[in-house]
Amino acid sequence: MASAQFPLVLGLDTFGDRTNDAEGRPISHAETIRNLVEQGVFADQLGIDFFGIGEHHTDDWPLSAADVVLGAIAARTKRIRLGSAVTVLSSDDPVRVFQRYSTLNAISGGRAEVILGRGSSIDSFPLFGYDLADYETLFEEKVNLFAELLKGGPVTWEGTTRAALINQDVVPHTESGPFPVWIGVGGSPQSVVRAAHYGFNLMLAIIGGNPSRFAPFSRLFDQALKQFGQTPRPVGVHGPGHVAATDEKAREEFWPYYEDASARPVASPPRPRSSSCMRSGCMERSTLVRRRRWRRR
Repeated sequence: MASAQFPLVLGLDTFGDRTNDAEGRPISHAETIRNLVEQGVFADQLGIDFFGIGEHHTDDWPLSAADVVLGAIAARTKRIRLGSAVTVLSSDDPVRVFQRYSTLNAISGGRAEVILGRGSSIDSFPLFGYDLADYETLFEEKVNLFAELLKGGPVTWEGTTRAALINQDVVPHTESGPFPVWIGVGGSPQSVVRAAHYGFNLMLAIIGGNPSRFAPFSRLFDQALKQFGQTPRPVGVHGPGHVAATDEKAREEFWPYYEDASARPVASPPRPRSSSCMRSGCMERSTLVRRRRWRRR
């Protein structure tokens, strides 16, 4: 039987890179954030389908509160979908993430999405007092709680990484069911299976190498969805790119920056022996990316 078909969606993701002014001086964090709002508004005017902002906590990438910036964009746009790329759920509170993106969903009139990740760069872990020894447990438990929150209604949940909830009503409620949730995956089959288990969408983070290496993850996702009795879900591709008038101009403009960014040291999470994640993680170092959602047969 043929696989379910999903529409092709083109989106832009950014980490809100801090750029230089005409004299080569780094612009301020405040100007970086204001510029990002204008970029999101412009993307809507161009007809782009999705605009996503990744979470980081560094001088080069000062977008530590992506949902606030997305709210500003939502207030000035009508059509474009808006979301994280990614939200580091491991070092955040699932209840607060749910509340923030439910609020964004209300402001935007139902255009919010969230991509949940474990954190390929780990600057948020020491910042918020989390132990990297709990890297896997933190994400698994928090994804589990997030899935419960999406069901709507009072939540009862217990784990080891935060206080239990007992018949707790979590607001704001969404108007028309849960907003789309994705799991960002950079090379871990276990993460693919986790996304299928919870019925979340799958976002493949292709940072380098031949994209065909990720095709098995799409097939694994299909198989796992069927095993868990889930309905077909879309698959997205997140990869680095740069837009210019011609391919030659794009290479000329982007390559020096990308080469420099790739050489920067980035603190990385613990890597299991079984992981095949390319480079140091799952969702790092992309400035302007092309995103597609597709399904394989």
